[in-house]
Amino acid sequence: MNDFKGRHFSGEVVLWAVRWYCRYGLSYRDLETMMAERGVRVDHSTVYRWVQRYAPEMERRMRWQWRRPMSDSWRVDETYIKVRGEWTYLYRAVDKLGNTVDFYLSSSRNAKAAKRCLGKAIRACKDWEKPSKINTDKAGCYTQAIRELKQEGNCPKDVEHRQVKYRNNIIEADHGKLKQLIKPVRGFKTMRTAYATIKGFEVMRALRKGQGRAFNLTRDPVDEKRMIERAFGVGPCVMTEAMTLIEEHFKAAA
Repeated sequence: MNDFKGRHFSGEVVLWAVRWYCRYGLSYRDLETMMAERGVRVDHSTVYRWVQRYAPEMERRMRWQWRRPMSDSWRVDETYIKVRGEWTYLYRAVDKLGNTVDFYLSSSRNAKAAKRCLGKAIRACKDWEKPSKINTDKAGCYTQAIRELKQEGNCPKDVEHRQVKYRNNIIEADHGKLKQLIKPVRGFKTMRTAYATIKGFEVMRALRKGQGRAFNLTRDPVDEKRMIERAFGVGPCVMTEAMTLIEEHFKAAA
């Protein structure tokens, strides 16, 4: 199946635009100008539609590559995102090394939203990836959420819930990096468009932090780009690329 059927531009160009927007904190008009300088004339509203269509799909297809907690000690916190002039809450979880575990956008800040974020994160983990420690701030919603998840059997019974402020410095700093990407948006219009765009921001942040490095053949931004293209079936397959790299290595060694 061709994911780009009916588009006036090739899949490589579409993914190029979506990747740049989600990685570098650009406005749609800035990206329109940059692409025009490279001979690709596309309206900023078209780029917006590409992001809404392909950013969530990119996050879904690449989730198994980047979403691998490297520690069983998690930090969970929420940050504020403006949607249609109103504040909403982006719940996020990272491990103690700063790797993104999961995220969830909610219109409310309460135990129900915290429970959904934590439940979503834990369900997606293998048994050996599940947390043994969860650090949060002193908001009561997290205590209630963890307690209910344990009672329902959706969270390991022996998980230690810690409320130590300085331990959350890691996720607070990560919030700041994400906000740098969100700032050029200047507010979202709906929850649906906000969540779709944030999914693209989150996956590109994860890749930039080195998550998914096991699938990055050359360990550089060029192959990071190829990881995304491979997920959509654009360009040669990974085996072809691996064989090419091996051949080049032997030629250089000869």
